[in-house]
Amino acid sequence: MSKSNRSTMSEGLKQQIAQELGFGDTVRQEGFGAVSSRNCGNMVKMAIQMAERNMLH
Repeated sequence: MSKSNRSTMSEGLKQQIAQELGFGDTVRQEGFGAVSSRNCGNMVKMAIQMAERNMLH
């Protein structure tokens, strides 16, 4: 597997975050390729916040 195809987030987590951010339907219908760069950035930001909260517990 090439380095660019690896992901540190599970598909389930990505789907969950996309749903919480309001573009889960787009991901289900068209895939992550249809998600804007801004929304991808928002996903990363939310994942980091989730990880930071989990580290505090």
